[in-house]
Amino acid sequence: MRYLVPSIHCLTAFEAVARLRSLTKASEELHVSTSAVGHRLRQLQDGIGFKLFTGPSGEYTMSARGSEYLEVVKSSLASLNHYPISASRSSSTNTLRIASPPSFARQILVSRLPEFLRTHPKLNVALQLSVPIVGLKADDADVEIRFGDGIYEGLETFLLSHESVFPVCSPAYLARHGKLENPLDLAHAVLLRSALEPWRPWLSAAGLDWPEPKADVDYVDMGLLLEASINGQGIALARQKMVEQYLAAGTLVRLFDLSAPSTYGFYLTASSASVKRQEVFDFIVWLQEVMK
Repeated sequence: MRYLVPSIHCLTAFEAVARLRSLTKASEELHVSTSAVGHRLRQLQDGIGFKLFTGPSGEYTMSARGSEYLEVVKSSLASLNHYPISASRSSSTNTLRIASPPSFARQILVSRLPEFLRTHPKLNVALQLSVPIVGLKADDADVEIRFGDGIYEGLETFLLSHESVFPVCSPAYLARHGKLENPLDLAHAVLLRSALEPWRPWLSAAGLDWPEPKADVDYVDMGLLLEASINGQGIALARQKMVEQYLAAGTLVRLFDLSAPSTYGFYLTASSASVKRQEVFDFIVWLQEVMK
């Protein structure tokens, strides 16, 4: 038999908002963002086909059908809550949900997470990807790594790194193009582009009054930009932490000694409720140390 049942996350969000009469209080109780709770309510209403609340936005007064549905939801959740849980499940520990841009996850987190987990042996980690610029957003994450200007309203924000940038390319591209001895030589080179890492700050530092280069491909992920450079497609701007493995392996080489401050940096964001959790606080402190 096929059951057309809403997501348990939607049901718990509805029950919490109905009981607390507040999106913010529900988000704190459920350890997710207010936007995640709001999304779950909308998803639930779209699925069942009627409004759960009446009145102005932000006033969570139950509708008549919402009140009837709440009793069904409360009864169902209570039944599930009282069902015996195996010892292995009940002894399991917290899960820390981390959202990260793909490049940061690949270059920084994946190789270093075992180090963090060694000091937290009863903690599980769920690492998921988030690319806000294209709408891939991990609403259920406890912490999220972001690449941007550091202004994230309603969230606790922690600086991870704000490194300078410098040009890199593959040895194959350098051999094919010929020597690049000074920044002026870039006039005839292919400058790979990403809106996340504009060229103008570095060009200005080099004394070049050139416009932002045009390119056939605009990369929305720094890892993809570097991959294009590794494959000999052109020159990319990079930062030390993100390319140190490539530089050490010789798959990328640095051009010139000139670095320039970048427009953006890496930040960690979390709700105030999440930061109060010991494992979240420990992760923030640990990752800031990693990025020094």
